[in-house]
Amino acid sequence: MLRRPHLLVALASAAVLATGCLDSAPPPSGATTATTATATATVAELPRPDHVLVVVLENHAYGQIVGNPDAPYLNGTLKAGGADLTDSHALTHPSEPNYYALFSGSTQGRTDDSCVAVGSLGAPNLGAELLAAGERWASYNESLPNQGSTLCAGGEYAQKHNPWFGFGNVPLDTAHTFAQFPADYSTLPKVGFVIPNLCDDLHDCPVATGDAWLKNNLGGYASWAQSHNSMLVVTFDEDDNGPTNQIPTLLYGQHVTPGSTAGARYTHLDLLRTLEDLAGLTSHAGGAATAGDITGIWN
Repeated sequence: MLRRPHLLVALASAAVLATGCLDSAPPPSGATTATTATATATVAELPRPDHVLVVVLENHAYGQIVGNPDAPYLNGTLKAGGADLTDSHALTHPSEPNYYALFSGSTQGRTDDSCVAVGSLGAPNLGAELLAAGERWASYNESLPNQGSTLCAGGEYAQKHNPWFGFGNVPLDTAHTFAQFPADYSTLPKVGFVIPNLCDDLHDCPVATGDAWLKNNLGGYASWAQSHNSMLVVTFDEDDNGPTNQIPTLLYGQHVTPGSTAGARYTHLDLLRTLEDLAGLTSHAGGAATAGDITGIWN
């Protein structure tokens, strides 16, 4: 029998959520107990999906995607049939630090888009947490030359969008090419990321191109997720370099209320925290430890 979550009231304010700072600095002296207590109080009772896929697209602000007629799949299917976070924000600029924050709860000191030495970091992260808990993790990276390739950049592929390569506690062979994305969706990992190439993620190509890619390549999974205890999340690394860094974030799946919105302010740290809690993890990486779960969208 599928679980039906019972939502709790979110008690945290935006100021509390903002305590999940970029580089996971320790709280001021005397603040640890209060921060931990607040974070515990804000955890919602979430569903436990069998599979969650996260797709990260590039460099577009909320208003450039939501309501855009060039994105009929994102708007007409995923937003209309799922949930829209109307106040979702990236943390910084440029791209790479945001990918690291979404995966590990910290920018890991990244301030540019240069390639990171493979396996040079040992900090906690979503992939390592899942594996330590006995769950499966994988990434599917379009235009990656081959499984586990440590290429920095080539053609439409860019390692700067693939933070897992920076961590020595995430096996290289969990980084798949997108050609290895399974036709049998039941074989997908507990949580996985899909990273389109520099054209299909909207970095180099029009919105219509990325929208069509999503429909053609992940539309089947999204439809399947609706009746197989699973979920698709579509978010963006950052906006178009604007001052508010507001980005689209859409959630779609069996436990998401169709047409729902979540108006509270969320960041990559809150999304990471939600992914960890959806997977039933008891550990939280970096700033996700003091972030809050996404609420108000679960059926």
